[in-house]
Amino acid sequence: MAVNKDPVLKKCRNLGISPGIMGYAKETIRDPKRNSRRSKASEYALQLKEKQKAKFIYGVLEKQFRLTFQQAERMPGQTGENLLSLLERRLDNVAFLMGFGTTRRQARQIVTHGHILVNGRRVDIPSYRVKVGDVISVKPASRQTELFKGFAENPHTFPAWISGSTAAFEGKIERLPVREDIDLPINETLIVELYSK
Repeated sequence: MAVNKDPVLKKCRNLGISPGIMGYAKETIRDPKRNSRRSKASEYALQLKEKQKAKFIYGVLEKQFRLTFQQAERMPGQTGENLLSLLERRLDNVAFLMGFGTTRRQARQIVTHGHILVNGRRVDIPSYRVKVGDVISVKPASRQTELFKGFAENPHTFPAWISGSTAAFEGKIERLPVREDIDLPINETLIVELYSK
């Protein structure tokens, strides 16, 4: 399985996003104006950067991202919003939003190691897409570990489309996420323009 192992802070700096979005408290100490003398980016460069930003935040590689985009195109509604909704519903991202992981990379590893249950059944595929009515929980044996006890002691605020609590080790998908639920600095319109060329 291919995994993106790029240095997070360096990639955040290149893409112009805050490390806080990735779950990292650390900020870069380099001069933010260091690259400000570069010439104005082309339209294609801006579109490509938005795609790279979305791929990096959600931890998705090119082939999987393109397949997700193609699925978003076939869905009713706006393609860009459909794309973000599909990415937001990945199991590793949902685990992160529920507080089971300080970063999406850690949440992905937690899913891969089989700590997460969907409707009572173990699912170890990070790209698994949750549906309305799905109950996401932590395996009972895993709840006793220091890692998950730490998560329970620092509960997360769940997004509006998920009910439950970190302390209860459980959440339910009440509805599909819409654009207003996704608080990420991504301009999905530019991604759609890039793929429509």
